[in-house]
Amino acid sequence: MKLANSKASLRSKLLTGAVAFAVTGAIAAPLAVNSAPAFADPVRVEAPAIANFSPVVEAVQPAVVSVRVRTEIQQSSVRGGIPPMFRDLPKNHPFRHFFDEFGGGRDGDQEQRRAPRYGQSQGSGFFISEDGFLVTNEHVVGDGTEFTVVTDDGEEYEATLVGSDERSDLALLKVDADKEFTYVAFADTPPLVGEWVVAVGNPFGLGGTVTAGIVSARGRDIGASLYDDFIQIDASVNRGNSGGPAFNINGEVIGVNSAIISPSGGNVGIAFAIPASTASKIIQDLKEDGSVTRGWLGVQIQPVTEDIAESLGLESTDGTLVAETQPDTPAAVAGLEAGDVILKVDGKEVNGPRELARTIAEYRPESEVVIEYWRNGEIQEKTVKLGIFPQDESVASAETSKDTKTALVDSLGIELATAKEAGLEGEGVVITRVEPDSPAAEKGLRQGAIITAVAGHPVSTPADVAEQVEAAREQGRKAVLLRVTSNENTLFVAIPFEDA
Repeated sequence: MKLANSKASLRSKLLTGAVAFAVTGAIAAPLAVNSAPAFADPVRVEAPAIANFSPVVEAVQPAVVSVRVRTEIQQSSVRGGIPPMFRDLPKNHPFRHFFDEFGGGRDGDQEQRRAPRYGQSQGSGFFISEDGFLVTNEHVVGDGTEFTVVTDDGEEYEATLVGSDERSDLALLKVDADKEFTYVAFADTPPLVGEWVVAVGNPFGLGGTVTAGIVSARGRDIGASLYDDFIQIDASVNRGNSGGPAFNINGEVIGVNSAIISPSGGNVGIAFAIPASTASKIIQDLKEDGSVTRGWLGVQIQPVTEDIAESLGLESTDGTLVAETQPDTPAAVAGLEAGDVILKVDGKEVNGPRELARTIAEYRPESEVVIEYWRNGEIQEKTVKLGIFPQDESVASAETSKDTKTALVDSLGIELATAKEAGLEGEGVVITRVEPDSPAAEKGLRQGAIITAVAGHPVSTPADVAEQVEAAREQGRKAVLLRVTSNENTLFVAIPFEDA
């Protein structure tokens, strides 16, 4: 009994101690938590149900078509089957007999007209109206002379080209048939990165094919044109998908598949689609006018780098720098000048050349827009009446003479001569030599470039350049801004001082 009581007593003490420890821990724990730093909760997202694209595909697939394009291959007729270099041979010459016999000619005097040859290419497209208007890529229709649309049920229809726009790579076809076609609409809002996307098209001529993925990125610039603003998707897109639609899960077209990046020519999960916001405007223009007319400002533009911003006294690199205002253009008429930094168009920020170009192109010619810009340390505004974007632009070029008198601007590492001394017409100072490893060389200046302004002041002699460079240094600038014409382009280049 004593052993039992003893064991019971020990058990009681242990339990009492355990309770005491537990209570102490309960009291002490809050004190420890309160003394430790507090952290925000980690991100937690409830996973959505597995996507089922069947309803989307079933609804939209009848609106997606295959586009077959027939192109006539130009070839000259061959007289008597004789190549041009042999046509002057005497009639009794052995070669003349050979060509008459085997080339299909007869005495070398008749023209043999070969039957025309045709090439055929294939892409995708989609109806945007029940009366037969359909969208595809401009590079699909190309120089085509005949267009055949094959619907999802295998029916074939002849189509005509309403219009195309090479800059946006979009084209509009029309099928005239006694039938109401299933059609789809462009999305009103841009997709989110990570959103599901379904691509439907005709890859490799296999027929209607569906692939799915997500939106990988927006606003991609792939160097296709000044107006690049692609949606990047990872749905499988291959040859033949061009011109086909990319849908969201609501069956709305978020983009027109246009390009892929691939070392092998096949899908590697990087495809690009023209955004619906861009495509809908271009297609509307093509439908109304058969062509696209874009607003035009008439300036050469470039990004604002940190060096350029510092040399102009700007606090940031926001905006777009006007490198040159072309004569007799809307910008020149309104009073915009080289060196102005355009900040906003009708209140919309335009950071960089492509953003400014796209913004201006969205306006129709004759539209009036308010340009907000930075000049001489102040923000100013001008109203500009836009013109029509010209199809061809010509820029004069010049070459320099090797025999010139020079003056060295030590802080920049360049030798200069007046345009007249260099045998050129016009204003400016010609760079006749660039010191290796100098600040000018590091910024890419080359012999033959013409400096027309320094720190916003026109220059016509090397002494003018030296004066403005020294003035910029005295103002405490770390760099001086040069306006330079080179390789038929005008740019601003900020050259840092060697001792900066």
